[in-house]
Amino acid sequence: MRVLLLGSGGREHALAWKMAASPELTKLFAAPGNAGIAGCATCIDLDAKEHEAVVAFCRSEHIDLVVVGPEAPLVAGLVDALHAAGIAAFGPSAAAARLEGSKTFTKELCQRAGIPTAAFASFDALQPALAYLAAQPVPVVVKADGLAAGKGVTVATTHAEAQAALSAIFAEPGGKAVIEECLVGEEASFFVLTDGKTALPLATAQDHKRAYDGDEGPNTGGMGAYSPAPVLSPALQRRAMEEIVTPTLAAMEAAGTPYRGVLYAGLMMTQDGPKLIEYNVRFGDPECQVLMARLESDLLPLLHRAATGRLAGAAIDWRAQAALTVVLASKGYPGAYDKGSEIKGLEAAEAVEGVTVFHAGTRREDGRLVAAGGRVLNVTALGRDIAEARARAYEAAARIDWPQGFSRSDIGARALAPAASA
Repeated sequence: MRVLLLGSGGREHALAWKMAASPELTKLFAAPGNAGIAGCATCIDLDAKEHEAVVAFCRSEHIDLVVVGPEAPLVAGLVDALHAAGIAAFGPSAAAARLEGSKTFTKELCQRAGIPTAAFASFDALQPALAYLAAQPVPVVVKADGLAAGKGVTVATTHAEAQAALSAIFAEPGGKAVIEECLVGEEASFFVLTDGKTALPLATAQDHKRAYDGDEGPNTGGMGAYSPAPVLSPALQRRAMEEIVTPTLAAMEAAGTPYRGVLYAGLMMTQDGPKLIEYNVRFGDPECQVLMARLESDLLPLLHRAATGRLAGAAIDWRAQAALTVVLASKGYPGAYDKGSEIKGLEAAEAVEGVTVFHAGTRREDGRLVAAGGRVLNVTALGRDIAEARARAYEAAARIDWPQGFSRSDIGARALAPAASA
């Protein structure tokens, strides 16, 4: 199978690494890729925003499957263009990608379908939003109603903080906002592979969104993750499927916009059970890294079956081991940061048992590996349990020589007390 993977982050390196191991793969291209992806794919200069160019490349290279990593090309309708050209693509249509592209769309769908989620109100102007905010208790959640690379959410502990978040959203052209009740509980990530009719739950994972230890600091795209997530017991996974995911897929199909691809439900484990925080229409980053590390099955045919409506009868096998990833980011992230600093010691890091280092923001420059983004490396380890995976990941991270980087030191700490359950 000849495959084109679109994206350049740690999620895409993990997907490339896993697909490269498939006996069904004959050729893997990646656009634009990164320094790590270049080790298992042919990286090419192709812009996912240029739909005609992507289609032309697929035709000239006889691509059998396009795997779209990030959300922006999905929301922009790249899969629609590929399907119109008769090219199989893994990911939802633009209409189905509204589950991530518009928080208002998703909240209203939940309202109609009786899916448990936070109370909310949507606004397309600042003054009505401020008036509504004044009557809400704090903490309160303010979200930009659109794509924000995982960083468009403010959990405001004061009205002043919420007002500032709203002002920032509406300072942007076409700004829209959602104000939500602040749910209380522990967050977890729940993933489902679907072809629009059949839905296969994937392994559970838990992300660490805040920049600094103790869940302090600004929201980021994710500073680390582990799998399985003890907070998502098998019983809670069943509830998440029955009460949240299945009704969502049914509503999308009934609307004539069936959802295909991977559906990522961000959940809050409340006293009343799981509630939907939001949907993402792609693999999480860095959750994808721990999922790929634990996945026993061949990924490539699963993606192809989901893309072509043939997921019925498929099964997914997982390693019993746990996985944990620690993100090394450029100092200053998620704010301003410098690029171009040299990174050394990756071979020493990967010499630790069970460790794979996935690249995110990296590039090769005059034979050197240099930082080229905010989140730069994902040090991912397998272990008998989360404790062992955590120890290995941090041992490996300590071997990386990159003074301009930083990481959290507490990834996975909250999962060490309870027994992990897949």
